[in-house]
Amino acid sequence: MRRLLLTLGLIYLAYASLMVWLHPRFIYPFYPDRFSAQGFEEVAIPVQGAEPLPVQVARGRKGAPTVLYFMGNVGSLELFRAMLDHHRRAGRNVVAMPYRGGGGVPGHPSETILKRDALAVFDALPDLVSGDAVIVQGYSLGTGLAVYVAAERQVDGVILAAPYEKMCQLMTAAAYLPACVLPGVQKWDSAALAANLAEPVLILHGNEDELIPMDHGVRLSGQLQHATFVKIDGAGHTNLFGTAPYLDEIDAFVERF
Repeated sequence: MRRLLLTLGLIYLAYASLMVWLHPRFIYPFYPDRFSAQGFEEVAIPVQGAEPLPVQVARGRKGAPTVLYFMGNVGSLELFRAMLDHHRRAGRNVVAMPYRGGGGVPGHPSETILKRDALAVFDALPDLVSGDAVIVQGYSLGTGLAVYVAAERQVDGVILAAPYEKMCQLMTAAAYLPACVLPGVQKWDSAALAANLAEPVLILHGNEDELIPMDHGVRLSGQLQHATFVKIDGAGHTNLFGTAPYLDEIDAFVERF
């Protein structure tokens, strides 16, 4: 029996090591599609210690708020063109950050690299657009970047669509591993930053989301000081944009600023 338990333990350790090595491939399954949309300009911004990052910029009407957008983990802004164009057509300033390794942008993604880039993009906003209010918006993976920027910089509002409380919890559920305590796992722990957000936060989550269950959004909402949680009935993870009242809620929130 002791030998059997030892063997099983070694197998589990080997499995855990393999999953720690592989898990970035599940977090960042990036598409190569390059972004192309009318009204957007590609602007390279400097990033300390790295190659410049080509962000997408649309300049809105005078005095309009700026939406700083962080996409999901497909890693190509082209697949989020509808959301970005919605903001542009509303007359807002839009700045969308690409992810290194996706969308034709060279490089390799990681939690550390993406968060570094996100702060660099935020710090470059005065050189890119002229809006006063800044709303950071994130979808799925990008919600962790939106929360991080809001915790590290002064923003006016935060929009989180299909957020996770801690991404490592999703790995725990999928892989039967204590991912949130395993060394080498990229944790993406938004809950740890929640107390640092004092600005209004809008959370939208589909009640049929199977990739990031709605419980994550509910729990994260409860840890934020000024959060409004909106359940999107009938929406899963990938069809939020086309499910009412998703866009109406976003528009109403942004137009407050």
